[in-house]
Amino acid sequence: MPAEHTDDLRLAHVIADQVDALTMARFKAMDFTVETKPDLSPVTDADRDAEELVRALLGRHRSRDAVLGEEGGSTGHSSRRWIIDPIDGTKNFVRGVPVWATLIALIEDDEVVVGLVSAPALTRRWWAAKGGGAWTGRNLSQGRRLEVSKVGTLDDASLSYSSLGGWGERGQFEQFLRLMMSCWRTRAYGDFWSYMLLAEGAVDIAAEPELNLWDIAALIPIVTEAGGTFTGVDGGSPLSELNAVATNGRLHESVLDALRVDDAAPAEQERDAYL
Repeated sequence: MPAEHTDDLRLAHVIADQVDALTMARFKAMDFTVETKPDLSPVTDADRDAEELVRALLGRHRSRDAVLGEEGGSTGHSSRRWIIDPIDGTKNFVRGVPVWATLIALIEDDEVVVGLVSAPALTRRWWAAKGGGAWTGRNLSQGRRLEVSKVGTLDDASLSYSSLGGWGERGQFEQFLRLMMSCWRTRAYGDFWSYMLLAEGAVDIAAEPELNLWDIAALIPIVTEAGGTFTGVDGGSPLSELNAVATNGRLHESVLDALRVDDAAPAEQERDAYL
């Protein structure tokens, strides 16, 4: 691992350890307060408490760095910026579904150089630093290196996604449906888990039409350091497009081609049959 990111990655693990203890205590209690944000998404007191804990620890150890979090917004001005999603998968968290995680990323000069995803209810953690590979395990000293699959055709590919509704809002429902029908298998694992399964080689494609920076930043280095390719739906930077197409690399151009609006004819009958 490049020495310049070792301390940052170690700090991310230390932070995740403390946040995991907090979120698991609230998840098991199941007596948290749930509110609705202006965008109609849910937020719990556990979300806010977890982000406050991350910010407090970053303030103690990285006081000069900027921070962007889902609940607390943006603070500070620096070429180094930590990106936090205290609970990715809040709807799962609220309903007692164990598929949720804390996402921690570090961006330097517009490039994500550290990413960590910790899913304590699944007893899983994934992490990566620029140039150091992608790993999963309990901690830095007990990690297994990740590698994407070698699947080379859509016919043999497994696709994971979060929902269909956003593709309709984006005007690409027919294109996404065609992609689904071209693949061997489709499952809605959703949220962070789609991308971690991709990094492990269990899934070959993951895609979402609309994301926030805190949803996506930590995922990027884990996928790319595992040998995958991660872009926006239009093929540009996911950090600017704020959507995602992630693949094992071999399938990437095929997926982007399938999603291009001007390359696909309407498929109303196929959509009606699917629904």
